[in-house]
Amino acid sequence: MAGHWLVDDLDAERLLADWRWLCPLNVTIVDRNAYGDLFLRDEGGRVFRLNVAIGNLSLIAESEAQFLVLCQDADNREEWFAESDTRAAAERGLTPGPSQCIGFSVPLVFAESGFANNAYIADIYDHVGFLGDLHKQIAAVPDGAKVKLVIKR
Repeated sequence: MAGHWLVDDLDAERLLADWRWLCPLNVTIVDRNAYGDLFLRDEGGRVFRLNVAIGNLSLIAESEAQFLVLCQDADNREEWFAESDTRAAAERGLTPGPSQCIGFSVPLVFAESGFANNAYIADIYDHVGFLGDLHKQIAAVPDGAKVKLVIKR
Protein backbone atom coordinates (compact mmCIF):
# COMPACT_ATOMS: atom_id res chain seq x y z
CA MET A 1 0.00 0.00 0.00
CA ALA A 2 2.95 2.34 0.48
CA GLY A 3 3.15 4.68 -2.46
CA HIS A 4 -0.56 4.20 -3.17
CA TRP A 5 -1.38 7.80 -2.32
CA LEU A 6 -0.55 10.60 -4.68
CA VAL A 7 0.86 13.32 -2.47
CA ASP A 8 2.35 15.75 -5.01
CA ASP A 9 -0.79 17.91 -4.98
CA LEU A 10 -0.97 18.14 -1.18
CA ASP A 11 0.18 21.42 0.35
CA ALA A 12 2.61 20.47 3.13
CA GLU A 13 2.62 23.93 4.69
CA ARG A 14 -1.17 24.00 4.88
CA LEU A 15 -1.34 20.48 6.31
CA LEU A 16 1.35 21.19 8.89
CA ALA A 17 0.28 24.70 9.93
CA ASP A 18 -1.36 23.42 13.13
CA TRP A 19 1.48 20.94 13.75
CA ARG A 20 4.43 23.35 13.73
CA TRP A 21 4.56 23.13 17.53
CA LEU A 22 5.58 19.47 17.05
CA CYS A 23 7.13 19.55 13.57
CA PRO A 24 9.16 22.73 12.98
CA LEU A 25 11.26 21.01 10.28
CA ASN A 26 11.29 22.02 6.62
CA VAL A 27 9.78 18.86 5.10
CA THR A 28 8.31 17.34 1.97
CA ILE A 29 5.44 14.85 2.03
CA VAL A 30 6.57 11.50 0.60
CA ASP A 31 3.51 9.43 1.48
CA ARG A 32 0.39 9.32 3.63
CA ASN A 33 -2.14 6.80 4.82
CA ALA A 34 -5.93 6.68 4.63
CA TYR A 35 -6.24 8.22 8.11
CA GLY A 36 -4.25 11.38 7.41
CA ASP A 37 -0.92 10.29 8.88
CA LEU A 38 1.90 11.91 6.93
CA PHE A 39 5.32 10.56 6.00
CA LEU A 40 7.70 13.50 5.80
CA ARG A 41 11.24 13.83 4.44
CA ASP A 42 13.43 16.51 6.00
CA GLU A 43 16.23 18.39 4.29
CA GLY A 44 18.73 15.74 5.43
CA GLY A 45 16.68 13.00 3.72
CA ARG A 46 15.37 11.39 6.92
CA VAL A 47 11.76 10.19 6.91
CA PHE A 48 9.40 10.88 9.81
CA ARG A 49 5.87 9.71 10.49
CA LEU A 50 3.40 12.24 11.81
CA ASN A 51 0.75 10.14 13.53
CA VAL A 52 -2.20 12.53 13.69
CA ALA A 53 -4.35 10.21 15.81
CA ILE A 54 -2.00 10.19 18.80
CA GLY A 55 -0.09 13.41 18.12
CA ASN A 56 3.35 11.90 17.64
CA LEU A 57 6.24 12.63 15.25
CA SER A 58 8.78 9.81 14.99
CA LEU A 59 11.83 9.11 12.87
CA ILE A 60 11.23 5.90 10.92
CA ALA A 61 14.00 5.87 8.29
CA GLU A 62 17.36 7.52 7.68
CA SER A 63 16.52 7.99 3.97
CA GLU A 64 13.63 7.76 1.56
CA ALA A 65 15.28 4.70 -0.01
CA GLN A 66 15.37 3.01 3.39
CA PHE A 67 11.73 3.99 3.96
CA LEU A 68 10.73 2.31 0.69
CA VAL A 69 12.59 -0.86 1.70
CA LEU A 70 10.96 -0.80 5.15
CA CYS A 71 7.56 -0.41 3.49
CA GLN A 72 8.00 -3.84 1.93
CA ASP A 73 7.71 -5.39 5.40
CA ALA A 74 4.13 -6.45 6.15
CA ASP A 75 4.37 -5.47 9.83
CA ASN A 76 5.55 -1.96 8.95
CA ARG A 77 2.79 -1.58 6.36
CA GLU A 78 0.23 -2.63 8.96
CA GLU A 79 1.62 -0.25 11.59
CA TRP A 80 2.19 2.72 9.31
CA PHE A 81 -0.60 2.32 6.74
CA ALA A 82 -3.18 0.37 8.78
CA GLU A 83 -3.80 -1.85 5.77
CA SER A 84 -6.34 -4.18 7.42
CA ASP A 85 -8.27 -1.25 8.94
CA THR A 86 -8.21 0.53 5.58
CA ARG A 87 -9.60 -2.55 3.83
CA ALA A 88 -12.31 -2.91 6.50
CA ALA A 89 -13.22 0.77 6.10
CA ALA A 90 -13.45 0.36 2.32
CA GLU A 91 -15.84 -2.56 2.82
CA ARG A 92 -18.06 -0.13 4.78
CA GLY A 93 -17.90 2.38 1.90
CA LEU A 94 -15.18 4.59 3.38
CA THR A 95 -12.72 5.16 0.56
CA PRO A 96 -11.08 8.58 0.69
CA GLY A 97 -10.16 10.54 -2.41
CA PRO A 98 -6.87 12.39 -3.04
CA SER A 99 -7.64 15.30 -0.68
CA GLN A 100 -9.65 13.28 1.81
CA CYS A 101 -8.95 10.91 4.65
CA ILE A 102 -10.88 8.79 7.10
CA GLY A 103 -11.70 10.90 10.12
CA PHE A 104 -13.43 10.17 13.40
CA SER A 105 -16.29 12.09 15.00
CA VAL A 106 -14.66 11.48 18.36
CA PRO A 107 -10.87 11.57 17.86
CA LEU A 108 -9.10 8.28 18.53
CA VAL A 109 -6.99 9.86 21.26
CA PHE A 110 -10.10 9.77 23.47
CA ALA A 111 -11.20 6.54 25.18
CA GLU A 112 -14.79 7.25 24.12
CA SER A 113 -13.93 6.90 20.45
CA GLY A 114 -15.48 3.84 18.87
CA PHE A 115 -13.36 3.02 15.84
CA ALA A 116 -15.87 1.49 13.40
CA ASN A 117 -19.02 3.47 14.24
CA ASN A 118 -17.18 6.77 14.52
CA ALA A 119 -15.54 6.97 11.08
CA TYR A 120 -16.42 9.23 8.15
CA ILE A 121 -14.76 10.69 5.05
CA ALA A 122 -13.13 14.02 5.93
CA ASP A 123 -11.31 16.76 4.09
CA ILE A 124 -7.66 16.00 4.85
CA TYR A 125 -6.78 19.64 5.52
CA ASP A 126 -9.65 20.13 7.97
CA HIS A 127 -9.01 16.81 9.72
CA VAL A 128 -5.23 17.07 10.04
CA GLY A 129 -5.46 20.74 11.07
CA PHE A 130 -8.13 20.06 13.70
CA LEU A 131 -6.09 17.23 15.19
CA GLY A 132 -2.92 19.36 15.25
CA ASP A 133 -4.72 22.06 17.22
CA LEU A 134 -6.35 19.49 19.51
CA HIS A 135 -3.08 17.71 20.28
CA LYS A 136 -1.34 21.01 20.98
CA GLN A 137 -4.03 21.80 23.56
CA ILE A 138 -3.84 18.41 25.28
CA ALA A 139 -0.09 17.77 24.93
CA ALA A 140 0.57 18.41 28.64
CA VAL A 141 -2.47 16.46 29.85
CA PRO A 142 -1.50 13.09 31.39
CA ASP A 143 -2.82 9.91 29.75
CA GLY A 144 -6.19 8.93 31.20
CA ALA A 145 -7.00 12.42 32.49
CA LYS A 146 -10.45 13.88 31.91
CA VAL A 147 -10.77 16.77 29.47
CA LYS A 148 -13.71 18.90 28.43
CA LEU A 149 -13.85 19.37 24.68
CA VAL A 150 -15.40 22.65 23.56
CA ILE A 151 -15.69 23.22 19.84
CA LYS A 152 -16.21 26.80 18.68
CA ARG A 153 -17.45 27.66 15.21
